[in-house]
Amino acid sequence: MPEWVDILRLLHVVGATVLFGTGAGIAFFMVMAHRTRNSSLIAHVAGTVVVADTLFTATAVVLQPVTGYLLAREIGWSLTEGWIVLSLLLYVLTGLFWLPVVAIQIRLRNLAHVAAINNEVLPPAYFRLYRIWFLCGFPAFFAVIGILWLMLVKPSFAFF
Repeated sequence: MPEWVDILRLLHVVGATVLFGTGAGIAFFMVMAHRTRNSSLIAHVAGTVVVADTLFTATAVVLQPVTGYLLAREIGWSLTEGWIVLSLLLYVLTGLFWLPVVAIQIRLRNLAHVAAINNEVLPPAYFRLYRIWFLCGFPAFFAVIGILWLMLVKPSFAFF
């Protein structure tokens, strides 16, 4: 195989690592900030989280399918292989949970910012949105774990 295929594989693995690592990091820091109930801290952390999602997660979300497609084409894997199809389905599922989470993070940041400026407690809307944000993280997290497993093991099965 040409050396650039190894570079492509590295880029794909780095992208997967960025998706998983950024997601886990964002979840950890948001949960820890939320636990303080400190609106100024939550606003700051949520603001940083929005930037991290924009810089790292969104970039990796775009590059992963590109590097995956090019890698499959160069290695000779059909995009209809079971493990690839399931990976793509899980990728879409992850996106279906990630997109609302990004919007929720922006709203959480804004609600916490207003509470901090007005020296008020966090409003009920903040807690309702936080619960939705928290619950959306589980299917997305396990879907990414599933994708990583599929890419490592490449189990043989067919959908068609």
